[in-house]
Amino acid sequence: MAKYSVAVDQGTTSTRFMIFDHAGQVVGIDQKEHEQIFPKPGWVEHDATEIWTRTQEVIAGALKKGNISTKDIAACGITNQRETTVVWEKATGKPVYNAIVWQDTRTDTICNELAKDGGQDRFREKVGLPLATYFSGPKVKWILDNVEGVRAKAEKGEVLFGNIDSWVIWNLTGGPKGGVHVTDVSNASRTMLMNLETLDWDPDMLKVMGIPHAMLPAIKASSEVYGYAVGSLEGIAVAGDLGDQQAALFGQTCFSAGEAKNTYGTGCFMLLNTGTKPVQSKNGLLTTLGYKIGSEAAVYCLEGSIAITGALVQWLRDNLQMIEKSADIEPLARTVEDNGGIYFVPAFSGLFAPYWKSDARGAVVGMTRYITRGHIARAALEATAFQTREVLDAMNKDSGVDLTALKVDGGMVYNELLMQFQSDILGVPVVRPQVAETTALGAAYAAGLAVGFWKNVEDLRANWAKDKEWKPQMDATLRDKEYKGWKKAVTRTFDWIE
Repeated sequence: MAKYSVAVDQGTTSTRFMIFDHAGQVVGIDQKEHEQIFPKPGWVEHDATEIWTRTQEVIAGALKKGNISTKDIAACGITNQRETTVVWEKATGKPVYNAIVWQDTRTDTICNELAKDGGQDRFREKVGLPLATYFSGPKVKWILDNVEGVRAKAEKGEVLFGNIDSWVIWNLTGGPKGGVHVTDVSNASRTMLMNLETLDWDPDMLKVMGIPHAMLPAIKASSEVYGYAVGSLEGIAVAGDLGDQQAALFGQTCFSAGEAKNTYGTGCFMLLNTGTKPVQSKNGLLTTLGYKIGSEAAVYCLEGSIAITGALVQWLRDNLQMIEKSADIEPLARTVEDNGGIYFVPAFSGLFAPYWKSDARGAVVGMTRYITRGHIARAALEATAFQTREVLDAMNKDSGVDLTALKVDGGMVYNELLMQFQSDILGVPVVRPQVAETTALGAAYAAGLAVGFWKNVEDLRANWAKDKEWKPQMDATLRDKEYKGWKKAVTRTFDWIE
């Protein structure tokens, strides 16, 4: 009898491998960071080969640390940083270029060109997304247009494209020696190339972007057996695939329409389950696929994506050296009572939801000589909460449903100051589950469901347990005043890039 379901969680700054028991508790983990490459302002890249090396290292590391035998593992799921684009040679497994990361803004010219005819929302009805540098389609086009010889190889089916999930699964199941080339509906819905209704690659979108069908992975359910692993996980079914935010929704067991979660990572992502029909947003949100379990109907979501949240804390640590480690931000922010009148809008790679302005850039506004490092730290944390409020407002308008509580997960949910301020600025309770690493858990759940390790989603719901809840304590007048200040600060970042 298998005892565990496992997951590779390939994130923007690190890769980890996590082992979960039947109750959804963590029994083993290993994690390693990878290099962030910034060749030019606005360009962000990863070395896909390094990511695959780190993946192999953390798998071996977690199995060894936990003294876990592969005989005890039911299945392996994959979850990944979405939209990060890899193109590689089928015969050798060698990437033709570095992975272009979701935060990268080099495709703004491609997006602006495409928007000339029909505007930013030209394809929104078909793919659920605005024309923005965030998504994979324009990144693939950039590689095909700018890396010598790749287009010709793509036409012949000699190179493959995938978001990071496809890259990891292909390598995990054998790479050049029979690796399976697949993605799931949640990842495919982030490319601008998948039709929301048919759940297949859209011929018109491929034509517009100039992307040959031959290089694309097969689109599968989020929970089904894709193939079997080689290497450290020899013979184990690879059976779950979810983009990181959808995986967190799954791990938070938001299986009913109207349930929502917010993940605090490098960026911040709020997803609302809208059921089995896509809901088009009129307020700057994305219509995206939540998940698909086997042959069941696919489940859709509205998503509010915020580019920079935890990444702002890393920036204060690495670029400004204001703190030594990320956890130092909270004690520093607690040295002051409030933000001292300043707002920090971290539009480092433009503004995502609900604005979608790739020409915005970061700003700190309201500075006086009174301001200290403590105020800057506090304003940096508050930026995450304010951005979340903007997304929640848009969600309430689109769905017509007022959220009554917010389930939260990700690395920043252990920051008590931030969680309290988040509840204050939203005016609703904020709830943290016992297992806050719900991204990896969601992928392990999807994989385990596919092989019968868990029978159904009710089994998963039974595992969910509350760890802590924060309730609003801020006076409504102050809340409105603070939020009004934030909205004003955001406008100061617009149209910065000519």
